[in-house]
Amino acid sequence: MKELILKITAGFISILISISLFAQIPAGYYDSAEGLEGDALRQSLHNIIDGHNVVSYNGLWSVYEDSDLRPDGKIWDMYSTCTFTFGNDQCGSYQNICDCYNREHTVPKSWFNDASPMVSDAHHIVPTDGKVNGYRSNYPYGECNSGTTYGTAKRGSCTYPGYSGTVFEPADEYKGDFARIYFYSATRYMDVISNWSGESFSGNDFTNWTREMLLEWHHSDPVSQKEIDRNNAIHDYQYNRNPFIDNPTWADAIWDPDYQTSYAQLTSTFIQVYPNPAKNYIEIKQNTSENSESFVFLSDISGRALISTTMQQNTTISLQSIPKGVYFVVVTNSAGKRYTKKIAVIK
Repeated sequence: MKELILKITAGFISILISISLFAQIPAGYYDSAEGLEGDALRQSLHNIIDGHNVVSYNGLWSVYEDSDLRPDGKIWDMYSTCTFTFGNDQCGSYQNICDCYNREHTVPKSWFNDASPMVSDAHHIVPTDGKVNGYRSNYPYGECNSGTTYGTAKRGSCTYPGYSGTVFEPADEYKGDFARIYFYSATRYMDVISNWSGESFSGNDFTNWTREMLLEWHHSDPVSQKEIDRNNAIHDYQYNRNPFIDNPTWADAIWDPDYQTSYAQLTSTFIQVYPNPAKNYIEIKQNTSENSESFVFLSDISGRALISTTMQQNTTISLQSIPKGVYFVVVTNSAGKRYTKKIAVIK
């Protein structure tokens, strides 16, 4: 999974600095999760997003009008490139791809026996082409190098190490979306998934191969504006959020702490940030002889880049306008290498 930490990290850090300035996270929403990792972080996030306002299954059609419209006003389908008009092209019956769209349980409802609230949780139920949805059936997500293509996805024997059964592989541009949906599901329902079936879960967590694959998808396909907009819209109906869209670093903090540790050790070799905690300013020292141009970003915990500047061997950033809280210092250079440090700002 970890061929080169730097290569993977490029996708990881791009998540941090690409998230919109307009993510609507309520003030204090994640305060109880600050500073946690592993099982403690997962439990804290579960407590935050648990007990959401339940939308009816039929109510999902109305949710999609706010959560899943493309910029051109058509339904956003992650299984095909079909053009669907909200309401008019809602399934009904279908015979061919592009006939209509319906509601796809990314975690198949047969795995949890159609139980509530999973059966109508908009965070993991997305609008998709009805015919392609049928081809997906209740197969787990996976990778299949040779498979039959349906819409923008394909189905075939799994070629990801650890599983060889039939899987359904979404398009590369949406793999991160589905990974973060699964991170949400494994957190929101961590108290009940031990009773679920399906090849993606074991006990109250992922199977090993699923966990590793989803983390790779998460790193290679960063959070998009589509996901941010969808998360905000669903919050308006359900009053809960997908934490792994709001703070992508939490996926590694829970499911791959070795990755975080290895990355922290690597980062400390190349940059130093002090003082930490900081009050009025921070000094950033780049411990490298590389001559490529570097840039430094100060991002908040939701990924918003608050300050950006050209990186010198030693760079000072004023924190006078920065409120107290947890932030990330991200250093990136033209050679594609990126490093991050978490800091605390006190006032």
